[in-house]
Amino acid sequence: MAVHSRYLDIAAQIRARIEAGEWEPGARLPRLDDFAKQYDANRDTIGRAIGVLEAEGFVWAVQGRGIIVRHGMMRLRRPRGNLVKRNVATDNPGYSFPSASGQEVWKHHVPRVASVEPLTNPRIAKLLGVPVGTPCMRRFRVTGPESEPPFQINISWIHPRGVEDAPEVDSAAPGPGDWLYRLEKAGHWPISWMEIHRARMPTKDEAALLEIPTSLPVLEIVRVGTSGGDGQPIEVTEYIVASDRVETVHVLHRDESAQEPWPDVAAGPSEPETGR
Repeated sequence: MAVHSRYLDIAAQIRARIEAGEWEPGARLPRLDDFAKQYDANRDTIGRAIGVLEAEGFVWAVQGRGIIVRHGMMRLRRPRGNLVKRNVATDNPGYSFPSASGQEVWKHHVPRVASVEPLTNPRIAKLLGVPVGTPCMRRFRVTGPESEPPFQINISWIHPRGVEDAPEVDSAAPGPGDWLYRLEKAGHWPISWMEIHRARMPTKDEAALLEIPTSLPVLEIVRVGTSGGDGQPIEVTEYIVASDRVETVHVLHRDESAQEPWPDVAAGPSEPETGR
């Protein structure tokens, strides 16, 4: 077998063993040296094979723990459309944004954080309409449905005037999106939203929180909430979602230039000349 394809063959064999259930989801794979002995290959070749499986989402490298099996820990991708729903899973009013239904409360995978901190990200500061370095309320969450790996990281920055109007936005209410309801009740109804999507590679910290390899891209979604009271940005939330967990769905709309075909196109093909 050609050297350049040896690692692909080994990756296929390890993949088949994972799919056959030899290692349970969350289990640690043998060390690279152990695999090298099993497959009579050098350590670098095994490393390349594991890299293929990481990119495919079958395994992920965890510092201090080794190579962990991910296969079977993931659910089907969630479609992410453009509908914001009122959440009815708890007695607390709140919102569920695309990816979540309005009838579920997602679990928190790390302790929730809400604190006033300087906003040092120039992009987020510009979207929120504040100078870089302005102290703002920061809400940090890592959430996902029960019994599943973390689905998303979300970091919300709330404009200082919003915190002044609704100091309770730092609370950890049981209902999702409750803090947005508090802002609206304090005079910012109705908040309207727009989103900016882009794909990128995760940082090491993001990959660790989402339990994914650093080689797996993420979808970064930045949501800008505009106050219905004064028409200015009131909050900016950044979502970071593993790309193997979500797919976006958009309804396309026709521009005026694409409303109706030109008359000669609508008339269909002309009859061929008979050559008299």
